Amino acid sequence: MKTYKLLTSAIFLAGALTISSCSDDFLTSKPTESQQAGAPATESAILSNLGAAYQILLFDSYADNNYNAVLLMSDLRSDDIWKGGGSAGDQQQLYSLSQFTSTSNETLNGLWSIYYSGIARCNNVIMACANAVNVPSTKLKQYNAEAHFLRAYYTHLLWKFWGNIPYFEKPLDAPYMAKQLTADEVYAKIMADLDVACEDGAMAMTTTGNDLGRVNRAAALMLRARVVMYQKDTSKYPQITQDMADIISSNNYSLMSDFAGMWTDAGEFCKESIFETNQIPIGKTWSSGWQGYGTNLPAFISPNGLSAGNKTGDFKGGWGFGPVRESTYKIFEDGDIRRDASINHFESSQYTARFQDTGYFQAKYAARVGYNPQGDVDLNYCNNLRLFRYAETLLNYVELIKMDGQTEVNNITAQSCFNQIRQRAFGSKTAPDEEMNANNIKLERRREFVGEGMRFWDLVRWGDAPTVLTENISAFNSVRTFSDWMKYLPIPQSELDKTKGTQFELKQNGSWK
Repeated sequence: MKTYKLLTSAIFLAGALTISSCSDDFLTSKPTESQQAGAPATESAILSNLGAAYQILLFDSYADNNYNAVLLMSDLRSDDIWKGGGSAGDQQQLYSLSQFTSTSNETLNGLWSIYYSGIARCNNVIMACANAVNVPSTKLKQYNAEAHFLRAYYTHLLWKFWGNIPYFEKPLDAPYMAKQLTADEVYAKIMADLDVACEDGAMAMTTTGNDLGRVNRAAALMLRARVVMYQKDTSKYPQITQDMADIISSNNYSLMSDFAGMWTDAGEFCKESIFETNQIPIGKTWSSGWQGYGTNLPAFISPNGLSAGNKTGDFKGGWGFGPVRESTYKIFEDGDIRRDASINHFESSQYTARFQDTGYFQAKYAARVGYNPQGDVDLNYCNNLRLFRYAETLLNYVELIKMDGQTEVNNITAQSCFNQIRQRAFGSKTAPDEEMNANNIKLERRREFVGEGMRFWDLVRWGDAPTVLTENISAFNSVRTFSDWMKYLPIPQSELDKTKGTQFELKQNGSWK
């Protein structure tokens, strides 16, 4: 078991040396500038800013000192998990999130703050690339593509959570405000960035060796697919069908047969991983969510007071948030290896039950012995977050062909892709026959991505959210009604107050208060 992972790219080291601590205001870019705006930029300056832009990926579990792990924040509004923790009032804003009763004073301020800081840092890289001196053209093109991907990635998360958001592409003068765009206008900005990131030849289809942890072209194509499919922009469906086929035809990726092993330290940067964060177990402290490399997510979602592990790994205890619903456990067929690799089932004698307890807990990013040996251990687990997996490529292709009427390309059949997912799920056993229809494609996607922050967004884009997410389950303190406008969260009150009475005054989303 590795207890420390080296920074696998010089960009992370550059970022760490440049900004070991900061307190970015959401529209302020000055903390990451290493040369004056418009001044000539050396390769070292570009890499320093690029490292700072990447580092945002390592902040979001303790986002600006808020427990806002992005994968969990995405899943809390789904039908896969409960909020959990000590009580409904323990991290009340998360319970409100799960019940669709958020307010402007009780929303995800942490994610709002860090992703806007990420955009500012990416802007610095892009400006530096535009003023580069003595940088080889191929490297310059790569750095520019990486920065455009990261800006698109951070923007797309703000866009999905908030929709109608302020947007800017250069450093802002005081009072550091930007025009609020509509969600459709933001979509166009994301797509423009992805056009740069996806350009053939700008980045390799995969990364290896010392470049592990850096963006590659496959990740850019996958992000473009997520954005287009969420927008339901059917005009772009032929393009992203081809994108998925290009990743498949590249033969750079394949499914891991050991589904459970994929989530261990030894399974990081495996052949199925297209892009993942590079967490190492050092640096974060309770006083600052703007430094370090570890993640708090494993401690947050593991059972409180756990006294023993089980057959899927050497697990340890945590805080008891995000327990898995029993109904989620039951979506798996007998013999599906993904169930026990995705969900841990503990006996009541093994841990201390907390709010909305089911006995089922998330396993993919669970706390494990030896994964946080240093510092403030609950903040510094080394579990990498797998942001894009090849399984998603295959299931995207299947959905586009079978549900959205696209034409198969590159001699790749949707059936072969579906069969790969199904067969991996049953290991050495033959997978039971399952018709490749819309309901089963949706179900297969749910089974595959439990705990990976996908379910809620899928339900929204399919139009299933109002029916599936509206519920009255008093035994688990969940009486909620979902309407389509609720897909966007309330804009933080602090941001509304900053802009009130100015030309940039923010308009609140939907009917939020």
